[in-house]
Amino acid sequence: MKSPLLTEIEATAKDMGEVRIMEVCGGHTNTVMRFGLRDVLPPNVRLISGPGCPVCVTSQHDIDSMVELALSGVPVATYGDMINVPGTKMSLVDAQNLGADVRMVYSIDQIIDEKDRVFFAVGFETTTPMTAKLLTAGIKVFCAHKVMPPAMRALTKEMNLDGFIDPGHVSAIIGSDVWGTMDIPLPQVISGFKPDQLLHAILILLRLIKNKEVRVVNDYPEVVFPGGNPIAKKMIKETLKPADTEWRGMGIIPLSGLVPVDERLDARLIYADMFKDIVSVEHPECRCGEIVRGLVEPRQCPLFGTVCTPENPKGACMVSDSEGACAIAYKYGKSLAEV
Repeated sequence: MKSPLLTEIEATAKDMGEVRIMEVCGGHTNTVMRFGLRDVLPPNVRLISGPGCPVCVTSQHDIDSMVELALSGVPVATYGDMINVPGTKMSLVDAQNLGADVRMVYSIDQIIDEKDRVFFAVGFETTTPMTAKLLTAGIKVFCAHKVMPPAMRALTKEMNLDGFIDPGHVSAIIGSDVWGTMDIPLPQVISGFKPDQLLHAILILLRLIKNKEVRVVNDYPEVVFPGGNPIAKKMIKETLKPADTEWRGMGIIPLSGLVPVDERLDARLIYADMFKDIVSVEHPECRCGEIVRGLVEPRQCPLFGTVCTPENPKGACMVSDSEGACAIAYKYGKSLAEV
């Protein structure tokens, strides 16, 4: 029996042309793939996966810089997936195998007393408060954090999109009110992560698009509040400041990154001479940069599933099976286009 939500979606989309909706959260990509949500949507409703995987959008130069730092003898640490992302010459786990002191951590408490170690900080607003805590403790950080709204603005200029499903966990930190101030000229719906929550967000977006309403709807009010998490936001503001940063496949996006306020803890500045001559090159056939922008699907990459697998990733999109588009597609046996 068809769910009432799907019946409403079909009825709303019936007289519309092609509708292109982008989600920009790796958790949403995972739900879409795992539960085959694209299979149940009307054929004119296209759900596109955008740059929602922090591991995937981290620039090649940042990875190469951390590998160089580790090989030079500086102890480094980062979250699990990042040590496996291939750099130009090698990954951090390869450097570890060569004797470099590289620690994979699940909690910042594992290194909060190690003043000689540099933390490779990645992620969106969700993980930024933990980096703020490290900086408060005097730990040096190589900051590759990204903030999502500027990237979404950039995507609206490049792609023909009709609406966004906003990330739930990011919104829990920054709050629902912020999205309305970001000059994103498309309707947006903040969604949870269950299949029915995503379908409901799609229904709301279809109604907004049909009525030509450009506004933000918080469809995840049990977790996301208008002002977000004030304690986390205060920590971030005190320790980090906006900066231009490079995204894989998208180039440098103004004010889309964060750097430490205290320059004495900014590993980019401390070790700048070591990084300045690094020349970064991605695998010539890898299409991860296009995949994170929603321009191509994983199976359109010639490396997918043959040369490039989760056990032997050639590109960043194949590393994280919880957020990376290629790794998720490989895990569930279908390309994003087929789901």
